[in-house]
Amino acid sequence: MADGILGRIDELIAEEKQLRDRAIGTGLSSDDRERLRRAEEELDQCWDLLRQRRARVEFDDDPDEASVRPVSEVEGYRQ
Repeated sequence: MADGILGRIDELIAEEKQLRDRAIGTGLSSDDRERLRRAEEELDQCWDLLRQRRARVEFDDDPDEASVRPVSEVEGYRQ
């Protein structure tokens, strides 16, 4: 499962980079700004889920019991 999370993180980082590069060049449409916002939020959730899973493993708990938390809870986490 962690490999799946890391794969999704890589995809979201690539999408975020593409959108930010476009923002610098030609600017973003409202749809692209929304995509960027959603990518940033999902990245926060993925990082949080990965941290939860790793902490559960460290403390001999079941990592599969980790769950995705709401955006409002994980928004703005620092990596």
